[in-house]
Amino acid sequence: MIYLLSPLIKEGTYSLPMINFLLVASSIDFSDCDTLIFTSKQAVVSADKIDKRWKKFPCIAIGSATKSKIEELGGEVIYSPKKFYGEALAEDIKSLFSDKRLLYLRPKEVSFDSRAYLAKSGIKLEEQIIYETSCVKYALKDKPKENSIIIFTSPSTIKCFFKNFEWHESYMAVLIGHATKEHLPYYCNYVVADEPLIDACVEKARELIT
Repeated sequence: MIYLLSPLIKEGTYSLPMINFLLVASSIDFSDCDTLIFTSKQAVVSADKIDKRWKKFPCIAIGSATKSKIEELGGEVIYSPKKFYGEALAEDIKSLFSDKRLLYLRPKEVSFDSRAYLAKSGIKLEEQIIYETSCVKYALKDKPKENSIIIFTSPSTIKCFFKNFEWHESYMAVLIGHATKEHLPYYCNYVVADEPLIDACVEKARELIT
């Protein structure tokens, strides 16, 4: 079986969502920004629930799903990098947007501290935490069966999976990207999707069983 640790429903996979989302802000301070940064579609959805004025600002979108959600909700994407792993993303921002007043609307926990990295180059990045995640709790009976392929879509899904279950040596992990790989325990067998997209993860999982 292929287990997708996301609330999305994808044909040929079993949905085993690992994360709950909770808004932690009731307003957004746009007073000192002219450009927004989003690194997840959940951040876009959260911003839209809190204050729809976010659409007035041009957006940097990290990831194609984030870009699609911004455009779907009526926002403008001015930049969406092809590669967006931690330091590479920070370098892009430093070279292209050093003259902008950036506001990063983010979750409580992130896998890379962009603000600290950019500060080393004298680039100011304001941040506001607008949502947080928590782990869904499962019973032992929900544990993936032996020889399953398990798709991890973020570092948080890895953390939450291991809060619920122990890894079985017959499992194979499919990871959405290299940032996620850094959080997987060393003893887990894994492959990385060709693109940092859930559809690419599903495709890679299907390749493993053909």
